[in-house]
This record gives sequence, structure tokens and C-alpha cells, in this order.
Amino acid sequence: MKTYILRRLLQVLPVLFLVPLFTFLLIDLAPGNVLDVWKLNPAIPTEVIDQLTVKYGLDQPWFLRYAAWLKGAVLNLDLGYSVSNKRPVTPVIAERLYNTFILALLATVLEWLIAIPLGILSATRQYSWTDRICSAIAFLGLSIPGVFLALLALLFAKVTGLFPVGGLRSIDYDSMSWLGKVGDILHHLILPAVVLAASGLATYMRQMRGSLLDELRADYLTTARAKGLGEGVVIGKHAVRNAINPLITLFGFSLSGLLSGAVLVETVMSYPGLGRTVVEALFAQDEFLVVASLLMGTVLLIAGNLLADLLLAISDPRIRLR
Repeated sequence: MKTYILRRLLQVLPVLFLVPLFTFLLIDLAPGNVLDVWKLNPAIPTEVIDQLTVKYGLDQPWFLRYAAWLKGAVLNLDLGYSVSNKRPVTPVIAERLYNTFILALLATVLEWLIAIPLGILSATRQYSWTDRICSAIAFLGLSIPGVFLALLALLFAKVTGLFPVGGLRSIDYDSMSWLGKVGDILHHLILPAVVLAASGLATYMRQMRGSLLDELRADYLTTARAKGLGEGVVIGKHAVRNAINPLITLFGFSLSGLLSGAVLVETVMSYPGLGRTVVEALFAQDEFLVVASLLMGTVLLIAGNLLADLLLAISDPRIRLR
């Protein structure tokens, strides 16, 4: 397994170099740069703008900026300077990446905790009212656009006052106890996590239902029942264990959906995460921040796919990673 992990890491190295390369190219194709807003301010002298243009390498071709950025990133772990935030990119990315990580983690937990039991319930009671209700839930989760669901969540929070509208922390967060801080963050996370998890929850539930239905018709379950095993043992120990393998494989691919969905959810619901940072940086044409944000998103996707492979090997002894 160690050889497999090392080989996978070596295979993704070209991706980690190419993503920033094409990001620099695409940003350069857009007219203007991050200093355009400053140029419109008459209080800022032209000489200062010219000095900043040279300082940030905006007077050079995009491939030279990429080479300088790559040298700093590899040798000094320096991801550049965010002009729009007026501070280095690394702390900005670290804060926003952490926020997106806990949002995606909570959304993933909600997906699995809700989707797996509902999928099992739907499969074991096929064509019953329970199955129809679960199918209706999955249909709504897949058909309602994420932006509309996010707006509905904001409306619900505004009307009921049960949840905060936007942000990750309350104003008095620093004065709270440790337990109070955890509760406050969870309170702010619930609505964005539910919106982010809606589509994935429906996908997992339908996949679990279909996989389990296939397993329930398998010959080895008929043999297990003939040996006198209880239905709970047959389903829980044998059928569900094999039916869950496709969901573990799906986990790696669904992480990309979580990250892309996080861009929408974070923007609409004013959540300070990596997705919202990318949007703000794109509008500001803050290329170093855009490059670093997309690079971190790529790292998360690669890590998610690798984790899915490892979990699949642990779950199914028949699978060996070489």
C-alpha cells in the first residue's frame, strides 16, 4: 500500500504544476489587473501605481510571473501577496481553507448519517409508502437548484430567527467559553451544511438503495438465510457491507461536487470559505490569491480520491492496492 500511495503522489505532481500555469494564463487573458481599482482613485499618485506594478511583476509576461511564483512556492513555501487583502496569501488561504474544510466535513457527515439509513430503509421496504417517501426526498434533493435552496435557507433563517444569516462566528465569540465557541460555530454551520449536503444526500441514498437491492437478490444471501441467520444479520453484516463499496468509490468523486457547491453556498450565504475567496479574488483579479485558492482546491480533490481508494481497500478485503 505504501508503494501505491507513493506512486499516486508522484502521478499528481504534474497536475500541481499545470493548474497554476493555466490559471496564470487565463487571468492574463482577461483585460486589466488588480491595480485597476487603485488607478481610479485620484488620491493615489501615478508614480505609486507604477511602483506597485513593477513590485508585483504586473509589467512582465504571465509566464515570467508564473516562474517567479513557482520558485517562491517551491523553495520558500511563499504563495505570493494578496493585493486586495493587503497581506500574504498563505494566512488568507489557511483561514478560508479551514472554514471550507469544516463545512465540507459536516456536510459529508450529514450525507452519510442520513442517506445510508434511508437507503437501507427504502431498499428493505421496496414499493412501500416508506420507499415512496424516501424516493420523493431524493427527487427533491436532486431537482432543487442549489442557489434556490440557499435562498430558501436564508429566508427561513430570517423569518424564524433560529439560525444566523451569514458568517461563521457571533460578535461576542471571543468572550465565550470553549464549549460555547464550539456551539456557536456549529450554529452558524448548520444551514450552509444542510444546503451543501442536499444534492449529495440524495445521490448517496439512491445509490445505497440500488446497490442494496442488487445484493438482496444475490445467491449468497439466500444461502445465509438457509443456514438460519436472522434477517438483521443477513442485511446488516453481509448485504450492507458489500452494498456500501460503490458509495465509498463515489465519495472521492463527490468531494469535487462538495467543493464546487461550496463556491455557490459560501457566496450566497456569506460564508467565509475558500469558494467565496475564489469568487472575490476573480472579481478583483488578484491572481496570486486565485492561483493559491485553486491549487488548494486541487489538493483537496486529490486527497479525497486517494482517501476513497484507501477506504475501499480497508472495507473490502478482496481489493488490494499495489
